[in-house]
Amino acid sequence: MIKVAIAGATGYTGGELIRILLNHPEVELKWLTSTTLAGESVSAVHRDLIGDCNLRFTEETGEPDVLFLALGHGLSREFLANNKIPAGCKVIDLGNDFRLDNKIGDKEFVYGMSELFHDKIASSDYVANPGCFATAITLALAPLASAGLVKDDVHVHAITGSTGAGKGLSASSHFSYRDNNISIYKPFTHQHLGEIRQTMEVLSGGASPVINFVPLRGDFPRGILASLYTKVSKKVSVESVRELYESAYAKSPFVHLSAGTVSLKEVVNTNKALVQVERHGENIHITSIIDNLLKGASGQAVQNMNLMLGIKEDTALRLKGQAF
Repeated sequence: MIKVAIAGATGYTGGELIRILLNHPEVELKWLTSTTLAGESVSAVHRDLIGDCNLRFTEETGEPDVLFLALGHGLSREFLANNKIPAGCKVIDLGNDFRLDNKIGDKEFVYGMSELFHDKIASSDYVANPGCFATAITLALAPLASAGLVKDDVHVHAITGSTGAGKGLSASSHFSYRDNNISIYKPFTHQHLGEIRQTMEVLSGGASPVINFVPLRGDFPRGILASLYTKVSKKVSVESVRELYESAYAKSPFVHLSAGTVSLKEVVNTNKALVQVERHGENIHITSIIDNLLKGASGQAVQNMNLMLGIKEDTALRLKGQAF
């Protein structure tokens, strides 16, 4: 069995990792760390796990074969600098520490967009898991960018659930603010823009297009719906664009082109990404939906672990959605 540790196991992404890995046939969960709740029962924090998990939080990450870092942004680099990682241990970081600046000491992280960098992930010991918005937007743009068809500005509006802000309370995350409310935040400046641009450069072999990204906070717990459009020559038919997407994701167990309109509940509680493509005049319009905690975080992290270990990619990730 593969011994697994999760550093930072009390948050939303840590909890989702526990839920998935408890049902992974190749994995033994051994160490679930918390700096404030060491000794406390895991099911006292993640209460849906009562009867399913008898582990307690620890202070140390032990001697794992795989280490997930679910520590919050900016803390993974500090953790690796101050803790000895066992030889041969594979590390998957769910924070943003290594998505752009991907080196620390002799460790070099591969960007973990599973569908796009499959082979690099499979041969790496260190993976930087993508951000949730970055996952939804990049999967929506990647086939167009790879075909050299993104020549104009890209306009993006994307809405996310409250879990995207993490467990810590803030003025914009508590119930009284979030319920029956929608608001814009970080327009044109969101931290995931850097990794989106970086991937666009890799895929297109040139400069990234201008990406005008306006994120929104939704009044629901989980999920991301991204709506994107960009001008593409009318000589390029929408049928040929859809064929690009079908071909690009033909081998993916999780990313699928939808023939009809997509809605968020179709992917919540799953590791799927559904993409819809339409033409409206000069514009190709793409809608992309994911669960921000699964395909946008913990699900993709386990998908990457499977790739790194040579396990079937969808192991433990055929999850039941909530619709309808």
